[in-house]
Amino acid sequence: MISKREILETNEMIKGANLDVRTITMGISLLDCADADINKFNEKIYNKITTCAKDLVKVGNDLEKQFGIPIVNKRISVTPIAIAAAGCKETNYVSIAKTLDKAAKAVGVNFIGGFSALVHKGCTPSDLALINSIPQALSETDVVCSSVNIGTSRNGLDMDAVKRMGEIVLETAHASKDNNCLGCAKLVIFCNAVEDNPFMAGAFHGVGEKDCVINVGVSGPGVVKKALEECRGEDFETLCETIKKTAFKITRVGQLVAQEASKRLNVPFGIIDLSLAPTPAVGDSIAEIFQEMGLQEAGAPGTTAALAMLNDNVKKGGVMASSYVGGLSGAFIPVSEDNGMIEAAQCGALTLEKLEAMTCVCSVGLDMIAIPGDTPATTISGIIADEAAIGMINNKTTAVRLIPVIGKGVGEMIEFGGLLGYAPIMPVNKFSCADFINRGGRIPAPIHSFKN
Repeated sequence: MISKREILETNEMIKGANLDVRTITMGISLLDCADADINKFNEKIYNKITTCAKDLVKVGNDLEKQFGIPIVNKRISVTPIAIAAAGCKETNYVSIAKTLDKAAKAVGVNFIGGFSALVHKGCTPSDLALINSIPQALSETDVVCSSVNIGTSRNGLDMDAVKRMGEIVLETAHASKDNNCLGCAKLVIFCNAVEDNPFMAGAFHGVGEKDCVINVGVSGPGVVKKALEECRGEDFETLCETIKKTAFKITRVGQLVAQEASKRLNVPFGIIDLSLAPTPAVGDSIAEIFQEMGLQEAGAPGTTAALAMLNDNVKKGGVMASSYVGGLSGAFIPVSEDNGMIEAAQCGALTLEKLEAMTCVCSVGLDMIAIPGDTPATTISGIIADEAAIGMINNKTTAVRLIPVIGKGVGEMIEFGGLLGYAPIMPVNKFSCADFINRGGRIPAPIHSFKN
C-alpha cells in the first residue's frame, strides 16, 4: 500500500528536480489478428489496438491531474510484426506500418513500437520482408518505432543480419533526410532484447506476455543529482546509500501510477522499468550526476566506474520498491537526449569509443548518436557488431541507435526536437572493417551460454 506521505514526498522531486513518469506503455498481442490477407490483417490490428487502447491517454491524463505527477508519454507496444504478419506471405510490410501509425494517432498515443523482427539465429521470409520495409516505413510514418534483435547470449550473433542492418540504417537516413534523418531515431538494433520494455524506440510486446498489459517507465536523473548535492565530499558508501534510497522513492511513484492505470483500464499490471532516462533539460542529465560525483565531464577517467556504481545502486533501490521490476532498468546514456552528454561530446571529453566502454555497465548501449552521413554501411555494421558482442558476452541487453546525418560532417549540429533533443555529429573510426563484415554467417554463442 502506498501512503499519502509518500505521494507528498514526491512533490519536491517533481517541482525542483524534474521527476516524471516517462511513459505508460500498453502492450498488446496481435497474434490473434493473423490472416493470410494483408488487408484483413491490417483491419484486425487497427480494430484491436483502437479497442484495447481507447482509454489509455484519458486515464494517463486523469492520473496526472489527480496525483500531480507528470506523465510525459502514453505509448503502445505490439507483438513483433514479423511474427504476427508471417501468415500474410507478402514481401512488403509498409502498409502495416501505416496501419500502426493510423491506429496510434486514433487513440492519441505518442509512439507505437513493435515494427520488429527477432533474427538472432537467422531470418524467415517474414523477417526479411519487415527488415527491407524499414526505411520506407519509418520515413512515411510519424509515430511508428522499429527494432531488430540480431543476437543473444544463448545463440550468438547473426552476422548476416548485422551486415544488413548497417545497410538499413543508412538507407533509412537517406529515406528521411528531408526530416533530419529522423527515421533512424526510431530504429534500434538489439542484442538480448527484452519482451517487456516500455521505452521507445525498442519496445515490443513479447510472445511470452499476456494478451494486454500495462508497463510503466519512470525517470529521475534530476532527482538523483539533487540528492547527491546533499552528500558532497562524502565517501562512496554514503553515495551508494543515497542513490538506493532515491531510486526507491522514484520507483514507488511508478508503482502508484502503474497500479492505478491497471485498475482503471482493467488491464493486468506488467512491470516497472526504473531506468534513469534523461532529457535535454538542464538538471535532468546522467552526465550532470557524474559531475556531482566529482568528474569534470562525462568521459573523464572514472566515468565507467561512476556509471557502474550508479546503475547497480539504482537497481538495488528499485527492486525493493516493486515486486515486478523489468524492462531495461538502470541508467540510459543517450547523447542527444542528455544536455550534459551533448556538452561533453562538444568539448571532446566524450568519444564514441568511451561511450562503447560505458555500455559495458549501463542499461542499454550506443544511443541517439549522430555520425557523419558519409559513414560506410559496413562501418555502421561493425559498430553494431561490437556493441552486440558486449551484450552477448556479458549476458546483458545492448543496443545501437545511430543517426547518419546525410550531408553533414563532424562538428556540425543536428536538431531533432522534443525529448529527442539535438546532437553534435561525432567522429567515427575511419579504418575499414568491410572484409570482416562481409564474411557472413553466425558468430557462435560464448561458452557460458551452455547452462543446462
